[in-house]
Amino acid sequence: MTGQTHFIRELAGLAPIIPVLVVDDVADAVPLAQALVRGGLPVLEVTLRTSCALDVIAAMSAVEGARVGAGTLVTPQDVKAAMNAGATFGVSPGAPEALLSACEAAKLPFLPGAATATEAMTLAARGYDILKFFPAEGAGGITTLKGLGGPLPQISFCPTGGVSPENAERYLALPNVVCAGGSWIAPAELVRAGDWAQIEERARAASRLSRG
Repeated sequence: MTGQTHFIRELAGLAPIIPVLVVDDVADAVPLAQALVRGGLPVLEVTLRTSCALDVIAAMSAVEGARVGAGTLVTPQDVKAAMNAGATFGVSPGAPEALLSACEAAKLPFLPGAATATEAMTLAARGYDILKFFPAEGAGGITTLKGLGGPLPQISFCPTGGVSPENAERYLALPNVVCAGGSWIAPAELVRAGDWAQIEERARAASRLSRG
């Protein structure tokens, strides 16, 4: 588990923001990944929320410089499918036992979700010291993360859910935040329009956000 957690921490260090992507057309996968990588965001979370998500992961995995993972893992079957598609890491909004066991058995580096001190402590005891804090704004946002940082300084977080250009740097300034997930980089309307230049510009702006 230590090695897998170390891999997640390395990914988190590559850029301050991990784009959270919902892609409806596999034809958009390669140009989207290329725009994000050019903009300085190489770590990409493709959510398993569309029928073509696995094909999108496979296509993006061939883009030079892209580090592609599968988001919204929910079941052990999702883990197997994501790895077969080429995902090099997984992300989930939660951390049920069956999903943790599946990722561990498959040796898939995993960023599990937590929103409370008990969830964070339980995962830390299992060897996970970097967690997805979700839903960030809904779970108390910066105030909650500050509160968790006092008694649990050994745990780092990637807040996702409600993180925006307006509040991202405030999250990133926290000592227990290593990066953040954001959907504003490549919203559905820009992807459908094929506006890769605008997406690259947003990625470049996000890549320059200051961390604490």
